[in-house]
Amino acid sequence: MIATFAGLFALLAGLVVLLVPLMTPELSRQRDSFWGAVVLLLGLTLVTCSERLAGAPMLAVLCATLLIGRLSLEVSQLRWRLLSPEEQQTLVSAERWQANLKQLAATVARLLATAAEWRDQLGQLITRNSSGLGAGQGSVKSPGKTVGKRWVRPEAETGTTAVDRQMVDHQTVDHLVVRSLAEIDALIQASTSSTAPVASGEAG
Repeated sequence: MIATFAGLFALLAGLVVLLVPLMTPELSRQRDSFWGAVVLLLGLTLVTCSERLAGAPMLAVLCATLLIGRLSLEVSQLRWRLLSPEEQQTLVSAERWQANLKQLAATVARLLATAAEWRDQLGQLITRNSSGLGAGQGSVKSPGKTVGKRWVRPEAETGTTAVDRQMVDHQTVDHLVVRSLAEIDALIQASTSSTAPVASGEAG
């Protein structure tokens, strides 16, 4: 429980440190963003791992939280004392904080608009890529069909069909079944009658 509260406090402190350059540039330094990110990381670790911290680790977390809070207070006091009286008055005034809040709201709005534009551009890019891939696949398929049609040869097919028919007729003749002697005599007479004109022609 204490680790969870310490983590939430660290998250709030890290967010404040990150917003210092935007809200109060007079109190900010060059590496405040880095240290704010470190404090945010500490807060996330404490919140997510609060169940594992018990006993001595919990005491160490409590002591570290107190030390970080004390050092942060001293640093903020030192930076406040380094400011001139005019700067201190301007920082305390309500008009200054209203202007800072307006600037912060404008910055957040710009960030949200930029994120929306990037999302729209990413969506358009994805749709273009998907449509381009679909068109590319269609263009690849159409030449394949035309190439297949170019290699079609009707003459070769007719020749193969004629050869097939001759083979079928030959197979039917080879597999002819004779059941009587009369059928044998008829086949012999038919073969002699078919070869007789050829022989007469050769003799002439």
